[in-house]
Amino acid sequence: MDLVSEIFDAIRLGFDKTGVKETKVTVVYSARPELADFQCNSVFQAAKELGAKPLELAEKIVQNIPAVDGFEFSVCPPAFINVKVSDKRLSSELNRRNSDILLGLKQTQNPLTVVMDYGGANVAKELHIGHLRSPLIGEALARLYRLHGHKVITDTHLGDYGLQMGLTVAQLEDEGYLNGYFDSSKQNLEISLEDLNRAYPAASKRKDVEPEFRKKAEDYTLFIQNKKEPYFTIYKDIRNISIEKIKKNYGELNCFFDLWYGESTAAPYIPETINAFVSQGLARESDGALVVDVAVDGENIPTDKLDENGKVLFKNPMPPMILKKHNGADMYATSDVACIMQRNRDFAPDKIIYIVDFRQNKHFTQVFRASKLAGISPESQELIHVGFGTINGKDGKAFKTREGTTIKLEDIISMIKSKAAEKLSENGIVGDDELARQIGVAALKFGDLSNVVSKDYVFDLDRFASFEGKTGPYIQYTCARINSLLEKANEKPSEIDITTSEERGVAFALLKLTDSYYLAQNQNSLHTVCACLYDLASAFSVLYNNIKINSAETTKKRKYLAITQLVHKALAQGLYVLGMDMPNKM
Repeated sequence: MDLVSEIFDAIRLGFDKTGVKETKVTVVYSARPELADFQCNSVFQAAKELGAKPLELAEKIVQNIPAVDGFEFSVCPPAFINVKVSDKRLSSELNRRNSDILLGLKQTQNPLTVVMDYGGANVAKELHIGHLRSPLIGEALARLYRLHGHKVITDTHLGDYGLQMGLTVAQLEDEGYLNGYFDSSKQNLEISLEDLNRAYPAASKRKDVEPEFRKKAEDYTLFIQNKKEPYFTIYKDIRNISIEKIKKNYGELNCFFDLWYGESTAAPYIPETINAFVSQGLARESDGALVVDVAVDGENIPTDKLDENGKVLFKNPMPPMILKKHNGADMYATSDVACIMQRNRDFAPDKIIYIVDFRQNKHFTQVFRASKLAGISPESQELIHVGFGTINGKDGKAFKTREGTTIKLEDIISMIKSKAAEKLSENGIVGDDELARQIGVAALKFGDLSNVVSKDYVFDLDRFASFEGKTGPYIQYTCARINSLLEKANEKPSEIDITTSEERGVAFALLKLTDSYYLAQNQNSLHTVCACLYDLASAFSVLYNNIKINSAETTKKRKYLAITQLVHKALAQGLYVLGMDMPNKM
């Protein structure tokens, strides 16, 4: 049993023996380490429930806590139960973790199958800053869930279906790129991602002013969906060109996927999805469209106000989910419900997590409710939308180029690598492109993941890339420093034997880091892990600066090396979860 669990069990027994069995007991790290290491604040609630005096009740509970070697329980007015842990007990806990491959983290006894949907790039379109947060957050959550012992299946769910594909093909045909597909005596022009990035916007503008072109694009879209040749082969070739570039960009960010599925994968399930609603009487016609009502009690309450067209306005409006438009076209929501059907058939997941911009919250609320109504998602299955905030510039507005255009993801990657290379050159390291990428990616990821996932944040590359302060490169620099220390030690670590305040500071930072993984999974946000990684690196820096490890007497040196080794392993584990590399030098 780990240290925190022992403390909890002892205090819980004290509550029970005092006759306070209904109150929920919690144990937290003390905010006043000079007074205590842990603290229980549950007496206040218990006293309120029993009509007792808090301080008297706390004293009775502490009297009933059994004596446990290594722990000292006391009462601090007005009614806190304080816990002090001895150096010996703390040393024992850290030695146990140092010999454990998971460093004390307890994996779940009930592993789940979890599908994570993140990335969400569109085929034939340039990746931009709007595609940054989803893969960074998704990759870290996937690694976190796997660390806890869950089976995770990651899918980028490409936008690879619909009119955008027909438009792109029609434009490329008009420009003469596709002649060889239609006439074997002719050659195709090589299509690059730059060609696709140019063709789609051009086609999108044409469709609004050229009815014939729009009609051709709509026909080509249908041909692709019906797998008619050569349109389906053209579509597949365009898809492959895009995926190759998307994989490169996401790969540079250490973001990977098990599946490269997309809207096209779910498309065959759409007819069955629609029938599931129609056959159960869940769909109705509205202005020629087929819709599903997903509002619940308390939503759509009529108000006294009218809109500009004289229609009644509603409080907390939740519109119906549209299955089919008036012209018979399927909607994104239909495709997403069909995707849930496909994933349940293929993987039977216990949980599906979507990491998508928070502005899509209403869309996912509709999709999730509709999926439950039709029985496409079983009641036991969790459907979760992790909605993230936007990336802003220092002016508080959406981060863009100086010209006011959306910045490309490829340019962001180039920026972070250049900034990291600049920092490395200050340390005398020049020309190491891979090291610059590793540090740049850590700067970017830590800058993003250290924020509460739902919040907006300011993109500040200078601050992110600093080797000092609460940054990814600072964590990496601490690891590199430890590497150097261990290489020069010329001694093997012994067992951890805590005797100094600096070691105690490191010990509790290690405990808190492990606990942060559980909290991060519950919150689907990595900010607590980032904070605890920084605190551990800072605590070790205090030890490193105050205690000359390699010049210490041999016995002390070996025990210092033991705690240093554990810090190194813990930082490596944390960096892995966040999707960051651990350079050997910086």
